[in-house]
Amino acid sequence: MNARCLLSAVAAVLTGCAGMAPQSWEVTPAIRAVVASPDRSDADRKLDQRRKPELLLAFAGVRPGMKVLEVGAGAGYSAELLARSVGPRGVVYALNSPEAIARFIKTRFDERAAKPVMRNVVKLVREFDDPVPQGVPKLDLATMLFEYHDTPAAGIDRAKMNRAIFAALKPGGHFVIADHAARTGSGLSACRTLHRIDEAVVRQEVEAAGFKFVDSADFLRNADDPRDTSSLRATIRVDAFVLKFVKP
Repeated sequence: MNARCLLSAVAAVLTGCAGMAPQSWEVTPAIRAVVASPDRSDADRKLDQRRKPELLLAFAGVRPGMKVLEVGAGAGYSAELLARSVGPRGVVYALNSPEAIARFIKTRFDERAAKPVMRNVVKLVREFDDPVPQGVPKLDLATMLFEYHDTPAAGIDRAKMNRAIFAALKPGGHFVIADHAARTGSGLSACRTLHRIDEAVVRQEVEAAGFKFVDSADFLRNADDPRDTSSLRATIRVDAFVLKFVKP
């Protein structure tokens, strides 16, 4: 490579770096303390290896005193982390649908909810497209973690769901979504068969409800995942996207 070409290449790299948005979030000592809590279960610590909760909590901007809605709380892995993060002055509304409880969750969430650390968690049993009961104050944050891909097969009105979440948040409140990535351009075709969803579809649907896209993170990405097998049976780490939206 001659000198002129070398200078051009260096300039291109520097220009690209200058155009990159700085990371506006970081893992704080408080977040590390939450994840390192000695009373967390061994099963949750094993799941940490795949979910990377320190990075997810930091990206979501969870802070003490927040009011948070988790859409699709499952057995409560993330709800517990959120509860520890918002502390006694905060509250976590953990939502599961009646069908999910009957078919998959059974008593697992209730068993976790008996832990003292879950005292600031409010269990909600509601449909996803009507997630927030009357009387709940405006929320600081909503999360939907590895659940959005299930909504098409479940017949959920996603436009209604996203509008309801938008309405439940304060201005400036955030909606954070993580999910298993399908191939670009696949739309909703992989939701039922592969338990994955096209990232572009999520962005389009959430923005249509009034949200503004503000950030994404790559800490759950895996470029080696061909995204053509079920996320439930993958033999390698599943490629996943993490998106953040704001209510203007």
